[in-house]
Amino acid sequence: MANVTDLQSKYSKLAQEYSKLRAQNQVLKKAVVDEQTTSNSLKDELKQKEQSLRKVEQEMDSLSFRNQQLTKRVELLQEELLLSESKNKKSKNKGDSPSQVSLQTQSVFDEDLQKKIQENERLHIQFYEADEQYRRQEAQLRARLDQLEKESEQHQAVVDTLSLKYTDAIEKLQNDKARLEVKAQTLEREAKDCRIRTEECQQQLRKYQSEVSSQLKHSSSVIQEKVPFNDTQLSDYNSLNVPLHNRRHQLKARDVAAQALGFVQNLVSALLNFHSYTEQRVHIYPLDSSIEAISPVNQKFSQYLHENASYLRPLEEDLLQLHHSITEDAITVLETLAKLQDFSRSFSAYSSFLQKILPYQLKSLEEECEASLCTSALASKNRQLQNDMKKLTSIFQKLKSYVALLAVPSVRSDAMCQSSANAAFTQMSACLHGLHDAATELSQHYSQKASLEQDLPTVTQKFRTTNECLLSSLASLTNSCSKMATFFSNNLDFFASCPGYSPRGGFLNPLQADGVMENKRRAATYMSTIRKVRSESVPYREALANRHVLTSSTESREGLMQQVIQSQEKISRLEQEKEHWLLEAQLGQVRLQKEIQRIAQLEAQVADGRIAETHGAADGPEPTCADAPEPVQDSSVIGMLTITPCSESAADQESREHLIKHHYVSRVSELTAQLQMCDSKAVHFHAECRAVAKRLAMAEKTRETLTEELKLANQNITRLQDELSTTKRSYEDQLSMMSDHLCSMNDTLSKQRDEIDTLKLASKGNSKKNKSR
Repeated sequence: MANVTDLQSKYSKLAQEYSKLRAQNQVLKKAVVDEQTTSNSLKDELKQKEQSLRKVEQEMDSLSFRNQQLTKRVELLQEELLLSESKNKKSKNKGDSPSQVSLQTQSVFDEDLQKKIQENERLHIQFYEADEQYRRQEAQLRARLDQLEKESEQHQAVVDTLSLKYTDAIEKLQNDKARLEVKAQTLEREAKDCRIRTEECQQQLRKYQSEVSSQLKHSSSVIQEKVPFNDTQLSDYNSLNVPLHNRRHQLKARDVAAQALGFVQNLVSALLNFHSYTEQRVHIYPLDSSIEAISPVNQKFSQYLHENASYLRPLEEDLLQLHHSITEDAITVLETLAKLQDFSRSFSAYSSFLQKILPYQLKSLEEECEASLCTSALASKNRQLQNDMKKLTSIFQKLKSYVALLAVPSVRSDAMCQSSANAAFTQMSACLHGLHDAATELSQHYSQKASLEQDLPTVTQKFRTTNECLLSSLASLTNSCSKMATFFSNNLDFFASCPGYSPRGGFLNPLQADGVMENKRRAATYMSTIRKVRSESVPYREALANRHVLTSSTESREGLMQQVIQSQEKISRLEQEKEHWLLEAQLGQVRLQKEIQRIAQLEAQVADGRIAETHGAADGPEPTCADAPEPVQDSSVIGMLTITPCSESAADQESREHLIKHHYVSRVSELTAQLQMCDSKAVHFHAECRAVAKRLAMAEKTRETLTEELKLANQNITRLQDELSTTKRSYEDQLSMMSDHLCSMNDTLSKQRDEIDTLKLASKGNSKKNKSR
């Protein structure tokens, strides 16, 4: 088996190297194509330069023709100049004016000739510079063309050597495959031999079982005859025994649960990545969903795969709760692990999810086989993948059965449950090893399929990265399954061993465990209360004296309460008397004002009476005075005062009644105003209370709706966080793979640049040697 694993690892390494070499070959092909395009562009530039050269030559011919015309023109002008000079010599005797005209014409011709000469010189210089520039560019372009041709030849040679190397690698891989097939045949023969040995071992086991059963019967008969009393015979009495507590076993159980939680978290992350990348692949191949609609089967398959987090996340959460329930003070056995039921339900839900998506996955692989670009090799790999997925789903079904069997003792506990739990642990270890084997086969077949799919002409970069991410997720799945299998095998003795928690002669149930922990807590509280320092107590005689004080204080309290009530009544009565005397004071003030006015009037009358007496002494009394009523005279220091008592008392009574009426009318108006104000305030408060009640009802409704929305938002947040974590992991894996790919590409580019630099240096050296020759 070790040789097979070594060969498989070598085969996977060779496949990876082959994929890397294929990627390098593609890069080199792209470089050759780029160089060819650059050479073609340079040829086009050379053609354009030749066309420009032809244009320059044509311009040069036209300039030369123009130059010839100018030379002829100059010669004609010189001849005309000579003729004009000869004419000037003949006409010297004619006067000054014709000589001046000839000089002016000669100066004009000289200037024209000088300009033409300068223009001709400038055109000659431009033509020479254009010719030199053209020659330099032609030489540079020819050197560049030669260099690019050499580089293309070198790249072609590299491509040929790589193709030869790849053919050698393919032949080696085929030879390794043949060797592995031979090895597999030998392993099958060894397996047959092992089956024969197992049959022999089973026969020996039956023999030993018969012997042990006979010894058991003998020992049981001896116990029944010799042992007088057996206190472990009745289960009703055994349930009353107090179980023991093994702290070392508890710490070991917590450590094992923590390790199992880490492994399950890695397994859940690998399965999440596998399902997510499978969904992404369904949208890309065999039909790209961004270009055309995918088949209904793939649509349904993608829809189910999108729900994988809702089945996988509860596994991690339930196991985390199980780990939190295992504490140092608790009793941890299968009978007390109530959280194991939740984990069993979550695991059964995920296994049913795998059963649900299995037919869609098989149908999707069949659609890939029916595609037009699918080769026979790809079809065979798809069939192998179908078998691998069936095997993986069946192993998860077995694990579901074993986990459910382990969760049964938390509901009912008996000897049958204990024996079945031990068998379930052993079978579960074997299933985990089978899961690791199935994951490795699935990873190998998928890597082979991905290498074949890279040769298809319609493969895009997105499809390649998706395949690479799928392979990385399968590698992490294989690694996590391997770790879980080795972990379970190493701790199988601990799982199957009896922890010693059960009472003597019986089996532990959750009620007993709760009773034990409750008794432990009570004992701890009892010991803590015993160890507490008691507070100082009051002596008995002091308590009696304080009792008399308390009774007298209560009696005095009652008396004080009665005094308070009496004083409140007296205060109310005094308030009423105060109102009465305030009214009397107002009336007295009014009377005082009236008396002051009357005294003023009487003083005025007294002054008038003295004047009248002085006149009456002479005239006599008036006749009307005898008819008037007899006044009452009051003598004082200032004079006589005449008072009519009847009329004055009636006026006082009327003024008193008028004042009382005015006071009560004003009081009633004030009270009515206060009453109206109170009524308006009451109506306003009533309206405000109704509005507040309505607002409170609306606030309650909004609170309920907001709580529901908050729950939905929290659910969406958790779902989005799960999706974000999965996408983040996928992007991190893609980035890591792309970074590796970029590193390899940078290495190849740096090597190519070094080779190009060396070739340039070699070509420069050869060109210098040729020039020196």
